[in-house]
Amino acid sequence: MMRAQNWILVSLLLLLEFLGSRVHASNPGIVAKITQKGLNYAGVEGVATLESELMTITLPDFKGDFKIKHFGNGEYHFKSLRIKSVELKNSKLDLVPGEGLKASISNAFIHVNGDWKARKSFVRVSGSFDLKVKDISISVSLRLGSDSSGRPTATNKKCSSHIADVDLDISGKIGWLLNLFQKQIESKFRRILEDKICEIVKKSVASYLQPYLQTLPVTAKIDQIAVMDYTLVGPPEATPHSLDTPFKGKFFSQSHRSPVPFEPRAMNLPEDLDLMVYFGISDSVFNGASQVYWAAGTMNYTITDDMIPPNFHIRLITSSFRALVPQLGKLYPNMQMELQITTSSPPIMVFSQGNVTLTPVMDLQAFVILPNSVRAPLFLLSVTTSVWATMGVNASRLVSSVSPGSKLTMTLKHSDIGPINVPLIQAILNYYALSTLLPAVNENLEIGFPLPLPRNIELYDLLVQPYKDFLLLGANVKYTKS
Repeated sequence: MMRAQNWILVSLLLLLEFLGSRVHASNPGIVAKITQKGLNYAGVEGVATLESELMTITLPDFKGDFKIKHFGNGEYHFKSLRIKSVELKNSKLDLVPGEGLKASISNAFIHVNGDWKARKSFVRVSGSFDLKVKDISISVSLRLGSDSSGRPTATNKKCSSHIADVDLDISGKIGWLLNLFQKQIESKFRRILEDKICEIVKKSVASYLQPYLQTLPVTAKIDQIAVMDYTLVGPPEATPHSLDTPFKGKFFSQSHRSPVPFEPRAMNLPEDLDLMVYFGISDSVFNGASQVYWAAGTMNYTITDDMIPPNFHIRLITSSFRALVPQLGKLYPNMQMELQITTSSPPIMVFSQGNVTLTPVMDLQAFVILPNSVRAPLFLLSVTTSVWATMGVNASRLVSSVSPGSKLTMTLKHSDIGPINVPLIQAILNYYALSTLLPAVNENLEIGFPLPLPRNIELYDLLVQPYKDFLLLGANVKYTKS
């Protein structure tokens, strides 16, 4: 039975192929490029799979007539045809700009054996045969497109196979008789095998390759808040140097699919690429995610005393803050405090050559927790800082983390308890940010989001490099059978 692995690496190319060299009505949020190295790998792996699939071919029995002077007419019958071995050599995948892919194999070999019988009047004879089919060439053209669901499609445009040499060896009683018609029999074998090879290829494209393409997600649930849209914004495109496909690449909220206010700019991926596949991920993808999570309230943080490291001597208790806020200890002696950090707008990630930075603007509201559990406001600070972002890949998910680029800078916006020592509070809260706030932020960022990959695809030899307005992710690819 044919499996989805048939031409699996070809389908990989159809699914990972992307870049944005073509002009679209709107720029894609995610683009990528399959290099020649990727095509070469696909050719090798695809041939190995096709060899095993060709071993499953069931060849039909066939009959014929013979006529020999002085002997008269007779019949022969070849049956129980079995493929014993297959060798596919000199395979390659070529890009056909504007159309798709062309897969070709030359100098292939198939070994077939089976049984024969012949009849002349009441005389019946039988034996076995051995058939060596040499110098087989196969050419398959695939047209690439996209369907209404936003997934890529592949249809068989043309298939041809040619067998240059057939060597038939017939054994058994009066096998010499059939040898008289060897050329005629070899010609029949050639036609049967040529038709059967293309029949298998066409069936694979329609029944197995296309369903495999459907394993590419058009949406991916990130968590309980966000979903990623991976629909294609245009069909796959073969260029002279790569196989390209554009993805929408937009985050949206699970509760409502309102558009995010970020449109991707065109991405110019570098040309000097030596890995199998490259993804270009627009800064709009990350900033769209920031918008979704900010709207959901996940960028608001509350810090309480039990979150402060135990070895830190300044606690979130009013008695610890008496030197910073003179009135605090008098008004609220030995009471628990709470810090609430909020953002008035989603943080924007700025991509430049080699760097990703954020400059979030936050408000920090300090409260005291009264005996009746009511929170009484103490003071409100405006907080600014710069943060470095680092991108990486965990399995097939793009993840990130942040580290401080500069210390927190604070400005007093309002105080409910008189003068406060802002510089000293700033120094203390910088420690709180490093020990408590950043770990909480990075815990959320570890979730990341999945890359648009079909089933059973793994990435390795990863390269992650920021460029102006986008992130470049490069990798080699491995197909893992499961």
